[in-house]
Amino acid sequence: VQLQAFGGGLVQAGGSLRLSCAASGRSSRTRTTAWFRQVPGKEREFVATISWNSGVTYYADSVKGRFTISRDNAKKTVYLQMNSLKPEDTAVYYCAAGPIATMTPLYEYWGQGTQVTVSS
Repeated sequence: VQLQAFGGGLVQAGGSLRLSCAASGRSSRTRTTAWFRQVPGKEREFVATISWNSGVTYYADSVKGRFTISRDNAKKTVYLQMNSLKPEDTAVYYCAAGPIATMTPLYEYWGQGTQVTVSS
C-alpha cells in the first residue's frame, strides 16, 4: 500500500484548502485513514481519522468545526477539507493508514508530507 498526499499550499488566514490522500491499494490493514501534522521541533500531532467502512470520524479538538475528513471509496482517496484556517495550522500534513482508528501515530503506512502555510 502506498499513500500519496497532495493539495498543500500557501493561504491567508481565514481561507480554505483541501488535501487529498490517494491510496495505491487497500487491505484489511488499512481500514482507517488519518491525517497528522507536524511542525519542526514538535511531535507529530493527530488531526482527524475516518473509517473506510463505516465512515466514522474523529477530530482533534483544535480543528473540530473547521476541518472535515471524508472518503471516496471508488477513488481510494481520503480528503481533508480545511476551512477558517489559522496561522497555527501551518505544518507539514501527513496521511496515514492502518487497521484501527487511533489518535497516536501508530499507523502502518504513511504518505509523504504536504506543506500547508497559513499567513496572518
